[in-house]
Amino acid sequence: MSAVSTIVTGINNSLDLELKESISMDELKNLLSGHIHHLINNNFNKLVGILYRIDVSETKLREWLEDKHAEDAGIIIAELIIERQIQKIQSRENYRTKGENSIDENEKW
Repeated sequence: MSAVSTIVTGINNSLDLELKESISMDELKNLLSGHIHHLINNNFNKLVGILYRIDVSETKLREWLEDKHAEDAGIIIAELIIERQIQKIQSRENYRTKGENSIDENEKW
């Protein structure tokens, strides 16, 4: 499974979407920003709940929106969601690697 498809799977699960796993990172960002625009305009509370559940940093979101105020908010939020998914993947991989290496060979099943 490619890195992008792993990210797409996580985003699909978190946002209850059905994006194709075979898309590029740019396509992912564009499709995700379109969905975010829809939520901004039609169900802002749901967007806030999603960002909370995904654990997007509220501080970072505010900073990015202020620093990049001329940019599209949907794109900015999409980038933060993708960044957070990448962090989760890396964290799981680090934990998996550390977990395997920290167990004595005699203790493994």
